[in-house]
Amino acid sequence: MKKIYALTRFAMALFLVAVLMGCYMPIRFDAEIEITRGGYYDFKFDGYLAKVELFKGLKEGKINPGEEKKQIGVIERDFGRDASVKEFKYLKMGHFKVNWERNGDLIKARSVSFFNASEFFLGIRYNSKTRRITMSGKSLTNNAKKKLDQLGLGWAGQIRVFTDAKVITHNATLVKKNKRKGGRFMTYIWKLNNIYATTPSLVLQAG
Repeated sequence: MKKIYALTRFAMALFLVAVLMGCYMPIRFDAEIEITRGGYYDFKFDGYLAKVELFKGLKEGKINPGEEKKQIGVIERDFGRDASVKEFKYLKMGHFKVNWERNGDLIKARSVSFFNASEFFLGIRYNSKTRRITMSGKSLTNNAKKKLDQLGLGWAGQIRVFTDAKVITHNATLVKKNKRKGGRFMTYIWKLNNIYATTPSLVLQAG
């Protein structure tokens, strides 16, 4: 039984490492999402990201300049395929700058994620049965957060959601009237000071 338990833990650890190493991770960022009660959205992300596997390899001296250049090309092509990417610039040590914007009708689109569904960090989705819209951030286990923190990666940033819809639940850091938009618009703010911050979540009623 002890051997089985040990093997299970080892397998889970390998799976966790594989998942973390293959992902893009936000480092410093500023995100704004406007969602109207009619379901229209305007989603903006501006910040710095890191490719975890590339950062780890460079930090440990396992990736040479030639391989780094090759991987940069892969990242550039990955982001270049998305018309919502307005700016992309590689910096160093697996870090790069990205400006991304998308808007439209969420009721038709059903879901929108930054950066995409497979590299999800922050997203909104519409449930046609309940007519509810959910905004949520990527949820990581404490173990995963600890491993990233030990690697030297963490995030800090702010997420702001502007909406005139009825909010059902949220865990925002701050809520205030949106004077710029006026009317029923409120601003929900999440201040994420480190990787251990609570995963952002908001549910509102469309229509």
